[in-house]
Amino acid sequence: MKAIAVYPAGRRVELIDHPEPSFESPSEVKLRMLEVGICGTDKEIVAFEYGTPPAGFDYLIIGHESAGEVVEAGPESGLKPGDLVVPSVRRPCSHPECIACPAERQDFCYSGEFTERGIKQHHGYMAEYVVEDARFLNRVAAPLRPYAVLVEPLTIAEKAIEQVWDVQNRLPWKRPQAAAGNLGAGHQAIVLGAGPVGLLGAMALRVAGFDVCVYSRHTEGDGRTEIVRAIGAEFVDAQQVAVEEMVSRFGHTLDLVYEAVGASSLAFEFLKALGPNGVFIFTGVPGRKAPVSVDTDHLMREMVLKNQLVFGTVNAPRSSFEAAIRDIGVFAEKWPEALSRIITNRIPMDRALEPLSGTVHGIKNVVAIA
Repeated sequence: MKAIAVYPAGRRVELIDHPEPSFESPSEVKLRMLEVGICGTDKEIVAFEYGTPPAGFDYLIIGHESAGEVVEAGPESGLKPGDLVVPSVRRPCSHPECIACPAERQDFCYSGEFTERGIKQHHGYMAEYVVEDARFLNRVAAPLRPYAVLVEPLTIAEKAIEQVWDVQNRLPWKRPQAAAGNLGAGHQAIVLGAGPVGLLGAMALRVAGFDVCVYSRHTEGDGRTEIVRAIGAEFVDAQQVAVEEMVSRFGHTLDLVYEAVGASSLAFEFLKALGPNGVFIFTGVPGRKAPVSVDTDHLMREMVLKNQLVFGTVNAPRSSFEAAIRDIGVFAEKWPEALSRIITNRIPMDRALEPLSGTVHGIKNVVAIA
């Protein structure tokens, strides 16, 4: 079968022939991969910044944002041919002292010895067929097929929002006007970045009831501004409005900041606008650049005196996939055109190296495998 693989030692990325897999366990299924999304992680892997092949291979099949169709199902899988599924990414470690992985919370793995499909020691999904255990698959209703590939990047926001609710339950945070399922009502959130993670996060925050502002660079004709406005959020062009002006505008009133841009200097500037009992969420991983100057005394004083919370989040458990599938359905009902516009290009597999190398631009580029 065809697959896209990176050879780290040889510094090559190629469309290769790879043995077609077959399942060996009654709980496994064989998937015909439909679509695989391309994100910054994939581009960094094909730039040889990281990415580790499985044992016994000198190449790694990439791709971790995906949607597939079951073509063969083991008798203990609970799935059937024709089912649409979205696979998760991380696989648990076997470290005896890790208490997270045995509890199916490998997103909080203590040992760091987990594997990740398409990233670390486990082939990914940018292939014609994949075999996977059913416990790592999440069923998606057939009508959501056009958007299923967006589920995995949405889980980043879903996990973050789950943690916000868990932590903020320690204090009176819910506004009087907030009803069940609308717990963010009356709260102001700002999203830093209008890439797929930022836009999907903005949608999730809007569904949760937050007033949302997205701060990002505007590029004429790419649709980001229109998507943000279509969901009832505000778009502020970072090229027209300086960070200092934004911080001054919000003062110290922000209830939540959702960072989705990977720029540490920008993020720490916005920490200054966080209000009492506010939450700041880091999702980006910045590249190694020159040190930035940060007023640590001010940030520490504000965090202590205002009971502020800062946390980072990576990967996601099954509950976040379930929440993402649910919310994709909500997005599709409320904002079908805006949701569709997040996927800029669907590119055939034999041209996958073009978006991976950055020669094809857009919000979200997707490799259409089947």
